Amino acid sequence: MTRIQKQTLLYTLLTAIIFVGGYFFLRAAYHLAEPMPFTQEIVLVVLGTLATILITAILLNKQTEVELTKEQNIKFLELKSSIYMDLLHYLEGLFHQPQVTEDDVVRLQFLTHKLAISASPGVLQRFQQVLRIFAAAVRDHRFDHRERDDLHEALAELTIAIRRDLIGELDAESCISAQEIERRVRANNAATAETYDHYQNDYKTSK
Repeated sequence: MTRIQKQTLLYTLLTAIIFVGGYFFLRAAYHLAEPMPFTQEIVLVVLGTLATILITAILLNKQTEVELTKEQNIKFLELKSSIYMDLLHYLEGLFHQPQVTEDDVVRLQFLTHKLAISASPGVLQRFQQVLRIFAAAVRDHRFDHRERDDLHEALAELTIAIRRDLIGELDAESCISAQEIERRVRANNAATAETYDHYQNDYKTSK
């Protein structure tokens, strides 16, 4: 339980005690204060003031807790987005290199540690497939054509999981279903892979 939650609970208990205690106090003091008509009104004003102060304190604590939670969620989302983009930029760089180097392996190890901090279970599961393909490429220090295709497919599934983690709630509110979004992501990946294959074939033919 956080400090703010403890304070809210304390204020709630105090408010309940004041209301309950005030009720019994007024019942006991009703007959005693009958000769003085303003006494009961003064007691009611005091009890009402105390109750108002405590209720205001509860509301302010709740508002502070909500704002802190919102700020923490925003920072955590920014952290996840930054790590995900670093990973995608790193994988993009691998495709532009003729060989997989030791530095690539070391950097991937640290990216894996970063993902362990903030990635969702779905992202971690999809990332395992990327690691398997990467491990196969490391054995011969390069990505062959089949490994590139497999990696693109694995990346498509990984980006689907990343999208679900970052903006899944927004997708749920849109008029397009999650299944349709995933289908479009896979279709776009297949189209870019086909374009790359055509380019490679045309390039070889021209030579």
